[in-house]
Amino acid sequence: MREISPDSRAASGRGGAKRRLRISLDFLSPHGVAMLPAMNAPAPLPSAPLVDPFGRRVSYVRVSVTDRCDLRCVYCMSEDMNFLPKRDVLSLEELDRLCSAFVRLGTRKLRVTGGEPLARRGVMTLFRALSRHLAAGALEELTLTTNGSQLASYAAELADCGVERVNVSLDTRDPAKFRAVTRWGDFDKVMAGIEVARAAGLKVKLNAVALKGFNDEEAPALVAWAHGRGFDLTFIEVMPLGAVASERFDQFLPLTELRAALEERFTLTPSPYSSGGPARYFDVKETGGRLGFITPLTHNFCESCNRVRVACTGRLYLCLGHEDAADLRAPLRRSEADESLEATIRAAIQRKPKGHDFVIERAGSHASTARHMSVTGG
Repeated sequence: MREISPDSRAASGRGGAKRRLRISLDFLSPHGVAMLPAMNAPAPLPSAPLVDPFGRRVSYVRVSVTDRCDLRCVYCMSEDMNFLPKRDVLSLEELDRLCSAFVRLGTRKLRVTGGEPLARRGVMTLFRALSRHLAAGALEELTLTTNGSQLASYAAELADCGVERVNVSLDTRDPAKFRAVTRWGDFDKVMAGIEVARAAGLKVKLNAVALKGFNDEEAPALVAWAHGRGFDLTFIEVMPLGAVASERFDQFLPLTELRAALEERFTLTPSPYSSGGPARYFDVKETGGRLGFITPLTHNFCESCNRVRVACTGRLYLCLGHEDAADLRAPLRRSEADESLEATIRAAIQRKPKGHDFVIERAGSHASTARHMSVTGG
């Protein structure tokens, strides 16, 4: 085992201590192909940054590594999902090339998503490979969003790879309701994963989808519990992506209403904090914690959007609410050189729309886009 000590990030780790990223010298792909040349190669020189037609610099990429998940949350997936064939999904080596191309083009934050990213076989191979960009200072943050079901098994290794924080989806602390909303989730397993992550030194942020008549009355208790353990909490409006069994109009809870209800118990003050994502944060006087709201419907966040999403198939989605996408799999598989891949990315960014047009209403509350969130990448 060889250790590489970051330079520019040496003093920026938790507690100001120097972080050391451990990279195995017998690093092999799932197919037995050594990836040492790419990992040990000098960091490439950065290219001109990606700027969309509205002057927004694209520096945050969310990359799905799988469409598969071990849960079936009622607002996200159908119970009987048809998952993609393996040949359509990017290999871990292709995902490394794709992410590295974005880093060269100015990406400062990479978020690995799914489906459930930790359900992807060999996914830690990808995290170990991408950690070289943290070590070189080319990447500021490598993180992931997870349902927490596999977190206990991987938290320590994630920390070794330079991951400093994780987002865990948790809509309720009631085990029976958790089982109902996830269809077959194990609440105790997720709680154990969160605790292992905290013990490993990972900063945990909880994400809760606000669902009318399901977790709205529980919201104040969830805030108090999360903040009591040092976790930030963000509420998210349900989004019309993919066909699900429930009518989303019946699920939809405007966060303006939830925030008003929370302000009957808590004092919320706008916070200058930003995670680099779409959440607007508030400091909660009574708990000393931080509370976020992601409001794609009642108050969209498009004016400052610095994000794009890559599906596990290699399709680059320029906006969560639009179907327009660029195929990055073709240039990845057409050539081992990355010039065509980078050119495809640059051309696509010039099509990034100004904003999305999500609507949920009783009449025709079908999905705004046909693809499920698990395919898009969180």
